[in-house]
Amino acid sequence: MNQTNHTTILVAITDLFFYTKVRDALRQPEYQLEKARTQQDIVDKALSANPRVILFNMNDLTLDVFQALEKLKADPRLKNIPTLAFANHEEVDTWKRAKALGVTKVVSRNEFSARTKELVEELFTSDVKAKG
Repeated sequence: MNQTNHTTILVAITDLFFYTKVRDALRQPEYQLEKARTQQDIVDKALSANPRVILFNMNDLTLDVFQALEKLKADPRLKNIPTLAFANHEEVDTWKRAKALGVTKVVSRNEFSARTKELVEELFTSDVKAKG
């Protein structure tokens, strides 16, 4: 088997409950999860792992997701990586700020939990369409 056929997904989610949900939803052989445990990990791993998608928990208290997004979007090598974020549905300001920072798709925590794999794969297809 050729190991280079993996699709890398950078998971910037430190909450163990949600990380486990992501891992279980994306447990296909073609997916390789790369976990960002610290603020610096997000940019470093985005550069080294060449992820197809980056997942964010906008409510993560360990990582400053807004700062991470600013750094990603400011870097020409990283700014076009699709991003999927989730937040509490009542946090309208968080949603608006995420969109303003260029998050590709923001969904509620419930939708993220229920449709993780489908949401990630939707970004793959929109990525393909955007590139031609």
